[in-house]
Amino acid sequence: MVEPTLASEAGHCAALFQSLQAAAPELRFRLWTDRRAALPGWQQPRTALQPYFHRRWRKLQAWGLYRRLLRAGAPLFVPTAGYFDLRMLDLAARGRIGSGRAFLYFHKLRLDAARAAALQALARRQPALELFGTSEEIVHRLRAAGFVHVQQLLPVLTAPLAAAAAATAPAGAGASFRHILFAGAARADKGFGHVVDLVELLMRTGSSLPVAVQTSGDHYGRHDERTRADLQRLRALPYAQLSLLADTMGPAAYTGLFPGAICLQPYEVAEYADKMSAVTFDALRAGAPIITVAGTSMARIVEQAGAGIVVGTASAPALLQAVEETVARYGPLQARALAAGARYAPQSSWAPLVERLRAVAGGAGDQVEIATRSER
Repeated sequence: MVEPTLASEAGHCAALFQSLQAAAPELRFRLWTDRRAALPGWQQPRTALQPYFHRRWRKLQAWGLYRRLLRAGAPLFVPTAGYFDLRMLDLAARGRIGSGRAFLYFHKLRLDAARAAALQALARRQPALELFGTSEEIVHRLRAAGFVHVQQLLPVLTAPLAAAAAATAPAGAGASFRHILFAGAARADKGFGHVVDLVELLMRTGSSLPVAVQTSGDHYGRHDERTRADLQRLRALPYAQLSLLADTMGPAAYTGLFPGAICLQPYEVAEYADKMSAVTFDALRAGAPIITVAGTSMARIVEQAGAGIVVGTASAPALLQAVEETVARYGPLQARALAAGARYAPQSSWAPLVERLRAVAGGAGDQVEIATRSER
């Protein structure tokens, strides 16, 4: 695994690999990480750690490492791939990459006219690349560019929470609402400002609804400019029922946020119309109803499952009305979320990729090099 930003056991990058490893426990992996990575307990017979990347030079280092790994015999997997990775692999290869040598997983893919044309040319040069996307839209774009081997992989990462959620919402009985939850990194494209607006409205209206908000930054602890301003607003609010969760959490603490929660996902439509969020599946599998915005990928899942409420706008009044309706109907909505979540399991979600890795790695004897970039 080549993950320039993997530095600790907390966060999405670590969960991504641990979920894949659990789905394919017989395969051996090498993880290329941040040079200062602290991953106690990860070094084991089937997981070799290779601290390597410097934060400032990681893009240049990625080209050199791709070149090195393509010359080796192990299959290479890029779990958080982007257009950059396709370009660097193509340049590093100095020729056609063979079948079963490189696998890339896209969580987002933005293409302007120039990049779309370049991608088509790259598909002609590298027809054997095996690509995966979190959404149908990403899969369609890759196929439209001319790539032949393209499949969808849903980003279902966490362990089942059915027991905890079932204890909160027994079948046929009223459920116990615990808090409104904004989970994951605080970012502008995830509608963090809308969450702050909602907390302000709750305070002005004298509400007593509890709210838990994760305020952690990206893999380097950074926030975008808009989010920094919104964080200042949020921290200044004297709302007694507000819990701020500043530190990036480990898997157990993170998954423990969801049972009894209403999961807010007021994500920007422009960013998430064709992009999936792992938080959606974390919420459903814990039985947490979701409030999200029409036009996003999450909205389509919520509407199909009846597992929450889709609002037309992410304004604070619209979100508050949806929250109050969800609290009033929490039992039935939680049951539908659990039913939807039961359809998503990490093993089955990873299956298309794992089957190919098993085939090309020759079983448990060969090692899979996993190259990931976390720039989402």
